[in-house]
Amino acid sequence: MKSTLIMAVALGGLLFTALAGAQMGGGMGPGMGQGMGRSMMGRGPEGVSIVRHRFVMANGIDKKYAGKRNPLALTDDNLRAGKALFDTNCVVCHGTSGKGDGPGAKGLNPAPADLTAAIAMPIAGNAYLDWTLSEGGVPVGSAMPPFKASLSEEDIWKLVLYLRSL
Repeated sequence: MKSTLIMAVALGGLLFTALAGAQMGGGMGPGMGQGMGRSMMGRGPEGVSIVRHRFVMANGIDKKYAGKRNPLALTDDNLRAGKALFDTNCVVCHGTSGKGDGPGAKGLNPAPADLTAAIAMPIAGNAYLDWTLSEGGVPVGSAMPPFKASLSEEDIWKLVLYLRSL
């Protein structure tokens, strides 16, 4: 009986510690990733860029993007416009299929995300994608440029629609 109680208390403490670490972002803060190798900073096992994901888990999304929704309808015209924007602004690093294998990806650390995998992640809601495209890699230390200065908000939403079609 006494050993069962000790085991239950030990397991409870372990579970509490694990859950507390998950709630607080697993200990990853603003300097996260410093000193990590390319594999830790670039892509995870599924080819997904994990740098931005870790940042959001630790810090959340900038409040001005939280809760935003795409005001545009999913139409052929919006998809064509989004593809044209992708071809002009994103293909060089993310490649024509969005796998992160464009000619400009070579030597980038962290590596560009495999958008086909990243877009399927639960974290990749409209607010997350709007923030990612608008702010670029500045918050996470990647080479992705912020598009809020060069694209209209409407164009960013068209790009979001296209990314969801990859």
